[in-house]
Amino acid sequence: MVLNYIWIFFFVVAFIVALFRLVVDGDTEVFGAMMKAIFDLSKTGFEISLGLTGVLTLWMGIMKIGEQGGAVRVMSRLISPFFRRLFPGLPKDSPAHGAIMMNLAANMLGLDNAATPMGLKAMQQMQQVNTAKDTASNAQIMFLVLNTSGLTIVPVSIMVYRAQLGAANPTDIFIPILIATYFSTLVGLVAVSVWQKINLWDKVVLGYIGGMSAVMAGIIWYFSTLDKEALTVASNLVSNLILFGIIIVFIAMAAWKRINVYNAFIDGAKDGFSTAVKIIPYLIAILVAIGVFRASGAMDILMTGIAKSVEGLGFDSAWVDALPTALMKPLSGSGARGMMIDTMTVFGADSFAGRLACTFQGATDTTFYIIAVYFGAVGIKNTRYAIPCGLVADLAGIVAAVVVAYLFFAD
Repeated sequence: MVLNYIWIFFFVVAFIVALFRLVVDGDTEVFGAMMKAIFDLSKTGFEISLGLTGVLTLWMGIMKIGEQGGAVRVMSRLISPFFRRLFPGLPKDSPAHGAIMMNLAANMLGLDNAATPMGLKAMQQMQQVNTAKDTASNAQIMFLVLNTSGLTIVPVSIMVYRAQLGAANPTDIFIPILIATYFSTLVGLVAVSVWQKINLWDKVVLGYIGGMSAVMAGIIWYFSTLDKEALTVASNLVSNLILFGIIIVFIAMAAWKRINVYNAFIDGAKDGFSTAVKIIPYLIAILVAIGVFRASGAMDILMTGIAKSVEGLGFDSAWVDALPTALMKPLSGSGARGMMIDTMTVFGADSFAGRLACTFQGATDTTFYIIAVYFGAVGIKNTRYAIPCGLVADLAGIVAAVVVAYLFFAD
């Protein structure tokens, strides 16, 4: 529903701006430019989707190996002591604990197909012990905010889009996204914990948060000591080493459990191919709307206004070109993906704006969509403070993405 209104908004505003330019400025080219954008972006959307099939098929196959090899279960066990303390309202023997862990672990690995069913299952199991059936419980809100903060270790789809759009090193956004999404998750977790009066000074909670924060602080400190050339080399090396290491671990775990690795890969690869084909109409729809909006001049007007406001406050405005992705992400995943692709297409996949748009895309998740789907599945109407806490997490991820992008990608 949100995307429907956004789609209409883009076309209506584009028409109004174009008509104004025609009548006031005498610009007879504007409607021709808009029609050209419609046809060009339709072609671009199809070509990108078609080009995704190979890489997405590969990664979905790798992820299926990890899933069947037990990577999700291992991560669930590792984070279980921490998350059990974040859901004090759930009975200790509640089956929701297992579903929560599996969902969050799957999200971290980018296994959307596995994460969503487990997330809905967790929500239903939490609803069984919810005394007010139409009102979100504390446990459900914590679970939702952790989901909307978008903590992801392997941002597969973003790297795939970067590869398709000609990035010299599609994985160079891996470390920046990891840092940005961590801060988003941390702020969301703390916001809900403060609201629910959860003891953040518990030894286990403090140990997990302190340990992860120390690792992130160490990463930021190390990269901040390098010059631009050394930072690029180190970032690329670490990103590629970690990603290839994950592939090797997934294969090794599956082989150890005597899983047929080849068949597991094929099963996942089939899902990757079908996923790439299914997104064609959605991608074309949003790219055409964005293309019309940009060709009319409406995007330039909006971004110029924001840039001048930022400069008026004494700040650099280079990050504003990537801002549409950040503004769209809480509302629509496909809309934000379209904005990210548009930014990379216009400014270049390896431009500062292109890389920052990718970091925005990976820093958070679609807050309103996730809340609508998960709460809607169990009939919850009163979401209480879930949306404010989710948006606070989104804001933290956006700010962190900008700061990290200047550290890694600014000239």
